[in-house]
Amino acid sequence: MSSKYKVGEGAIPHFVTFTVIGWIDVFSREHYKEIILQSLQYCINSKGLVLHAWVIMTNHVHLIVSSTINKLEFIVRDLKKYTSKQIIKAIQENPNESRKEWMLNSFNFAGTNNNNNKTFQFWKQDYHPIELNSAEKTKRRLDYLHENPVRSGLVWESWHFKYSSAIDYYTNEKGLLVIEHL
Repeated sequence: MSSKYKVGEGAIPHFVTFTVIGWIDVFSREHYKEIILQSLQYCINSKGLVLHAWVIMTNHVHLIVSSTINKLEFIVRDLKKYTSKQIIKAIQENPNESRKEWMLNSFNFAGTNNNNNKTFQFWKQDYHPIELNSAEKTKRRLDYLHENPVRSGLVWESWHFKYSSAIDYYTNEKGLLVIEHL
């Protein structure tokens, strides 16, 4: 992780981004997004993760998270490690995955060229934590996160995107994960 980006005080919300190596559109498949959701839910229930906002795009994930129980960098490390293994396994075991060979070759190439991995690398190494220590910074990142599917042309309105917390912020309905509003 670059010295410019370090987790500050874990109780303060941080904006983080997990990007798939090569910007591969893994999350165009529902099954792989569900692995992220289940993993986030586990971290909320068992590791003290507080989820304030989230969006799963086709090739990256944005979160606004905090924790007063465990170090945020440890939760993020474990989340990335677990999801990478589970998603690669799901790709390997998916007989209907038309891009299986290409994706696995890409993950293997990245992994064997990175001393931090043995075989596969799914996520880019960094996650650029940005401490949201002001109302202006928080609003800017929250808007950016929720508008991502609109800017990408996936939906007309941010709260229409299923894999996002926008519905929790802009309507009276609840999304797929329980969040703590900022």
